[in-house]
Amino acid sequence: MPLPYHGTPCDHVSARPRFTARTFCRDNPYYLYMNPQLPISEPLWNTVPPEAQAALLVAWDSLKDRIIELEAMVRDLGARLQLNSTNSSKPPSSDPIGLKRKPPTPPTGRNRGGQPGHPKAQRPLVPAERLRSSTDCRPSSCRRCAHPLLGDDPNPLIHQVADLPKIEPIVDQFRLHRLTCPGCGATTCGTLPEGVPAGQFSPYTQAALATLAGAYRLSKRQIQQLAGDLLGLSISTGMISKLERQSARALEAPYNELAAAVHQAAVIHADETSWRQQRHKAWLWVAVTAMTTVFTIARNRTAKVAQAVLGTQDGSIAVTDRLGSYDWIAGTHRQICWSHLRRDFQAMIDRGGAAEPIGRRLLSLSDRLFRWWHRLEDEEVDRDRFRAAMARLRREVKAALEDGMRCGCQTTSGSCAEVLRVEASLWTFARVAGVLPTNNAAERALRHAVIWRRISGGTDSEQGSRFVERMLTVVATCRQQGRNVLDYLTSCFQAGRKGHAIPSLLPVTEPAIKVA
Repeated sequence: MPLPYHGTPCDHVSARPRFTARTFCRDNPYYLYMNPQLPISEPLWNTVPPEAQAALLVAWDSLKDRIIELEAMVRDLGARLQLNSTNSSKPPSSDPIGLKRKPPTPPTGRNRGGQPGHPKAQRPLVPAERLRSSTDCRPSSCRRCAHPLLGDDPNPLIHQVADLPKIEPIVDQFRLHRLTCPGCGATTCGTLPEGVPAGQFSPYTQAALATLAGAYRLSKRQIQQLAGDLLGLSISTGMISKLERQSARALEAPYNELAAAVHQAAVIHADETSWRQQRHKAWLWVAVTAMTTVFTIARNRTAKVAQAVLGTQDGSIAVTDRLGSYDWIAGTHRQICWSHLRRDFQAMIDRGGAAEPIGRRLLSLSDRLFRWWHRLEDEEVDRDRFRAAMARLRREVKAALEDGMRCGCQTTSGSCAEVLRVEASLWTFARVAGVLPTNNAAERALRHAVIWRRISGGTDSEQGSRFVERMLTVVATCRQQGRNVLDYLTSCFQAGRKGHAIPSLLPVTEPAIKVA
């Protein structure tokens, strides 16, 4: 019995035409033959008894749904393998070697290094009162005719050479005598003079070791080696751990003060990344304001933790990604990060098919958004004109997202629906002055912590986590405020050993937001 065929013969392969899944209805008795997943020749099919043909068709009908499911799983796994920092929230450190994040810039034809007219970078001269020595170098004779030369140059060239003295610890010894009373026989031991620390290391030494860990991410063994090689200081890793615990306790008050102040900030940038505590997964949160940065290590990243980090008071605006833990924030008090959105748009392009034109359209619209934003920052346009441009752009972005929901790609449709769900939070920056369209401030703050995590592998105890979050907070906040980390830590440890109040890190004022 000849097979029904309604297509065009494929003469480049054989005289017999190929059949596709679209040629036949599922009820056709030759559905099994034509399906490319299970090819079978016509002569072989005719040798199969009708009962076996029926059994094969039933078996194939039961397997096809499983095959479709497995094919979808393979496509999903393939898409995951293509994820990188350009089309997802994965960090750049996880990118494979050789990944090109953007097309290379064309060569300019100029030589490498500083170009003519660029600002000269020169180390400032040390003032005369701080010089170890000063030597005048005068020529004795003319370099051309050898005539003797006398006098001074009113404006001599200054050449300074910096040197470091060999560092040797300054050790003070206190001998505590224990004397026996001749009357009652009791023994009494001498006490340390006022101001002498009970420990073996001064506040400055403790601050220096804490800075090596918190600001420069050195491990305890590296700190031990550096202390011996550079400072001539003999110290055990156990003592370094003890000093870190003492440091964490001393920094508790200023840390809690900063954490409470975050709740009152006008604009808060928030983000989180994974952490390891006691070999279990935890999360490191960061909240960045104009003048402070606060880190918190928590067991999870639920909405409850987000509320504890950001506070629940009215008036603040949070700049975040689309994590569901922030959904309790009202849409008008939240700004979704456009850098994250651009990575999602790039993922649509990389996905191909019906998703690609949607991704290119949305990415082009985001390019327009940032061009207008940079013009506003450069004061090329006023805020009224900027708001009008954003209103037009908002309508176009919403239309593109709605088209994406109907594009036929399930993943892209879901992404567009998710963005539309928080569409009101995409444009807070256009309405409120002082709000940025990206969350780059929080991501930059987390970068230092991520490198520390990759080097150390996390923390082994609650006490270690408290040291990490408090040192990260102090270092980042001091950098924001232009303060010296070592000087601040020294003042904290000195005050703590004397029982005085710990110096605060709170800024005098925080910038206020303005609704445009």
